[in-house]
Amino acid sequence: MSDVDKEDMKGAIEDFVAQLKEAVRLAQHITVIGEIDRIIVCGMGGSAIAGDILKCYLADTKANITVNRDYSLPPSANSKTLVIASSYSGNTEETISAFRNALRIGSKIVAITSGGKLETLCRASNIPFVKIPAKMQPRNAMPYSFFAILTILTNSKLIPNRFSEVQELVNGINMDALTEKGEELALKLKDKIPLIYSSERYRAIGIRWKQDFNENSKVHAFANVFPELDHNELVGFANLKGNYYVVIIEDEDDYKRVKDRIRITKELIKSKKVGITEMVMKGNNLLLKMFTAVLIGDWASYYLALEYGIDPTPVDVIRELKQRLGE
Repeated sequence: MSDVDKEDMKGAIEDFVAQLKEAVRLAQHITVIGEIDRIIVCGMGGSAIAGDILKCYLADTKANITVNRDYSLPPSANSKTLVIASSYSGNTEETISAFRNALRIGSKIVAITSGGKLETLCRASNIPFVKIPAKMQPRNAMPYSFFAILTILTNSKLIPNRFSEVQELVNGINMDALTEKGEELALKLKDKIPLIYSSERYRAIGIRWKQDFNENSKVHAFANVFPELDHNELVGFANLKGNYYVVIIEDEDDYKRVKDRIRITKELIKSKKVGITEMVMKGNNLLLKMFTAVLIGDWASYYLALEYGIDPTPVDVIRELKQRLGE
């Protein structure tokens, strides 16, 4: 552990596979019964991003998944809606409010939390919940949230059983190689503003990277998606006002025209003397590719924090905001 990394963020990232396995074990007893035509994952920050990644992962299925970052549920939510309330602390006010909304309208509900008000509400209303370990940063608990939700939805037969892919993920993660890639990228990003561009299937991964750089490295970072960014953001390179570095995350199976756009966009950006790193995710297991990309981003943001001499764990500004809000 680095002298800068006083709360062992390094250990939390390295713990990915152990978290995955524990999440599956903790959620294996929960099955939702009854007619369900929609799934809403309610959460904020590190708790919500698990829902975003899940939605991207299951984009080729019939699963109707919405990620809700608000105090209330969409007006279309009803008794056939499964609401998954995910709050690591158990005290996220937006998620607690949406949970109460779900109770009022009679939605089916499950929760994922380490405790707090959400656990109390679940026990009072006899709502099933997955209790995950406490004393972590919410962003570090994302694997708990993702694999707990995946397990619950699989148990409930709301999605195809893809646990063979989960096992391949466990066996396929090469943490040493991913750590090295993240550290190399961090050196390129030092004193730069990260722009994370991805194909649509990695939309949530780009958001996760952005959040990692915000919270771990304590810097601004921005994420956008092909092909949309070619219709607006690309023009910003004509009048550069910041010291940017672009990371492109794509998949070898992306749509051909998207690949063409990425190739030409990369050439145009390079012509403006902006640095680029391109990551092409390869293989047949989308889950493994997604979490390979997630972990490279985790490590890049971790090592960028060390480059700046910053402890990657504390988020003092967020804590001050919550204190002012009275949370």
